[in-house]
Amino acid sequence: MVDMSVDLGGLAMRTPVATASGTFGYGREYEGLVDYSALGAVTAKGVRMSPWPGNPAPRHVEVPGGMINAIGLQGPGAEHFVKWTLPRVRALGVPVIANVWGGSAEEYAQAAAILDAAEGVAAIEMNVSCPNVKEGGHTFGSSPQTLAATVRAVRPAVRKPLIVKLAPNVPDFAPYLKALEDEGADAVSMINTMPAMAIDIEKRRPVLGNRTGGLSGRCIHPVAVKAVYDAHRASRLPILAMGGVYGPEDAIELMLAGATAVAVGTATFTDPRTAERVAAGIAAYCGRHGFAAAREITGALQEQDPC
Repeated sequence: MVDMSVDLGGLAMRTPVATASGTFGYGREYEGLVDYSALGAVTAKGVRMSPWPGNPAPRHVEVPGGMINAIGLQGPGAEHFVKWTLPRVRALGVPVIANVWGGSAEEYAQAAAILDAAEGVAAIEMNVSCPNVKEGGHTFGSSPQTLAATVRAVRPAVRKPLIVKLAPNVPDFAPYLKALEDEGADAVSMINTMPAMAIDIEKRRPVLGNRTGGLSGRCIHPVAVKAVYDAHRASRLPILAMGGVYGPEDAIELMLAGATAVAVGTATFTDPRTAERVAAGIAAYCGRHGFAAAREITGALQEQDPC
């Protein structure tokens, strides 16, 4: 029997497979379709302090190898989530990772404090790819200094494990990871979607109402593998990896590169049971290759000497 449990920065997961924020609703939408006992955690859709309408439609478009979305983090706000949504998710018996965002560091901290205090929230994930309204629209993860200041504001408000979700479009992850270590983050999740755009050539207009959006799906998987590999070599922080996980092979590849756990995102839209299949496939892989526990896969890449 393979031990599938992992520890993600203090978050105990019974399997190393979670769902990614924004692709699994608030955690209960797939009830009756998914065996939640196969999941190590469910990451809820992003929550901020107050309700947010999101971006104008159209908000998503299928592209070769994936999709571009510009939902715009639509949501009902932190208090509504805690009062009306969380009790039903808690009843499913799976740890809930609450994803938070805001327009300022102060708003991040306020939302995080409400969610951290809520019964049923097991960890907090900060989405730092949001525009900082006080800094002219630059994202909170756009520089190590801004990232550090944001985590510094949130950390005192959070007693539970604090996970920070990084964007992929930075030249070097090392200074960002150093900032997270210095400010007390417990884990990192990566990668977020990549900036992308699609154009309707007949109308000569952007397809999305927001003009641009975030690219996800199979096409970004090699980018995610490289990012996880680099992050694992540069930092001690455990990694929740995501990006193009459509089957066990994709998840195992990310774990060999250094991930402690993986999250299934866009694949859920075409097969809601992808996360279940991934968990079963990881267990089977461990059995075939003599791993007694899934956590032994993390970083077990056998490096080749360069030519």
